[in-house]
Amino acid sequence: MSDLKLIALDTEDLDVVSATTQDAIVRVGDMAFARGDRRFALMMNRFAWEHADGRARGQPGVRKRAALHFDHVTGVRAAGFDLSAQEGVLELLSIRFTEAVAPGGHIDLVFAGGAAIRLDVEVLEARLQDLGAAWAARLKPEHVG
Repeated sequence: MSDLKLIALDTEDLDVVSATTQDAIVRVGDMAFARGDRRFALMMNRFAWEHADGRARGQPGVRKRAALHFDHVTGVRAAGFDLSAQEGVLELLSIRFTEAVAPGGHIDLVFAGGAAIRLDVEVLEARLQDLGAAWAARLKPEHVG
């Protein structure tokens, strides 16, 4: 099973990253904003959607350890969860970019249960990379409607 390595420089690219990371599990303690480097980074256990359709019926699929970071970040706001709960767990649903003053804007990371993180960015630049670790998922995420 090959490792993914993606870069997003526009909204179409970010849509691919969003689809690839949908249903990723993220520990609150595995997210950080490096203000001096203007980088927001997080580690995740993502469901490998790119391999899910090829799995035999009844097999839940695979999760992979991955890193995602956003560059050119000028501010970070979080809502709907406790930032001090380092062992807290979030389920990533989507990532979206909204342009404000071109080429800048904000990136919204939307999590299940109403939690969200908004990144103010000077320009859209994100990178996703699998880190090699993979294991059988307990369940395949299901979406209604």
